Amino acid sequence: MAREWPMEQSPTLQAHLALQNADADCAAVIEALADAARELARQIAIAPLAGFDEGAATVNADGDVQKALDIVADNLMRDALRKAPVAGILSEEVDRPETVNAAAPLCVAIDPLDGSSNLQNNISVGTIFSIRPRGRDVLSSFFEPGTAQRAAGFFVYGPQTCLVLAIDHRVDLYVLHPTLREFVLARSGLRIPQDTPEFAINASNRRHWSGTVRNYVDECLAGAAGPRGRDFNMRWIASLVAEAYRILMRGGVFLYPADSRPGYREGRLRLVYEAHPMALIMEWAGGSASSGRSRILELSARSPHQRAPLIMGDVRLVRDVDQLHEGVEPLFETSDAPLFARRGLFR
Repeated sequence: MAREWPMEQSPTLQAHLALQNADADCAAVIEALADAARELARQIAIAPLAGFDEGAATVNADGDVQKALDIVADNLMRDALRKAPVAGILSEEVDRPETVNAAAPLCVAIDPLDGSSNLQNNISVGTIFSIRPRGRDVLSSFFEPGTAQRAAGFFVYGPQTCLVLAIDHRVDLYVLHPTLREFVLARSGLRIPQDTPEFAINASNRRHWSGTVRNYVDECLAGAAGPRGRDFNMRWIASLVAEAYRILMRGGVFLYPADSRPGYREGRLRLVYEAHPMALIMEWAGGSASSGRSRILELSARSPHQRAPLIMGDVRLVRDVDQLHEGVEPLFETSDAPLFARRGLFR
């Protein structure tokens, strides 16, 4: 059970990492990211005044529209990481990893501003990061399975600016103190509440889903009279960090499956800096994360911006989705869906 810390007794992020004897290099990277997050929270707060939430600035290397604040966030995070013991940085906003100091012990994969399309709606956005050891070279470090991660976490910029941090097989929650301007420990040892009948999925994509995903959602929507025997709530925020935070606080399951649209047949979320860190957080908080076929942390990327399906949350609910996928292959009758083909990446 998570321990809650009264504000007057809460250690700062730096003090708590020292108290827990966290690896010094990992701690330095996390503290650098926290410094950048403090400034990014300020930039987000003034975004409407600065015009950062208006229109699209450009398109990133992977074809996604960038808001101006995406570029601000990327610069802030990468500038901070260049001062930490980091060999290489893989950001969603650039094509290939950046080599910083090839002799440094760690590499960081990062989504600098997840959910930026929600900025104009004043909905929580965030930063997702994965810390992993440097391999034989910077590029290969990002092709290791998710089990290689040393730590992972995400910042949420919302009513409070929070840090959810997975390190040393525990998950802790820090909140940016409004007057100290330091991240202070709010809850330690987070565990996902079990048996919450709640699922999150973008229902507008129903026509593109596989029959397996439609069947699962239909069973949930059938409520107490259906095969699942319970009334489910459906959620969708369209912000991965907000969805993950809700699961850590309330429980339930989140689904972003592969679907039949071009570009979505291998899933939509990026494996290295979205699915991998979220999977580590979920597992270390007593939950699970799956592609529908395989454990996310056992998957390795083939390219820096590899995509993957993601089902995460309560172990029992994730298992329910996995069981429906058993024996169903391929999900889509297409030659370019290797993640679910008979001899694809996940088999």
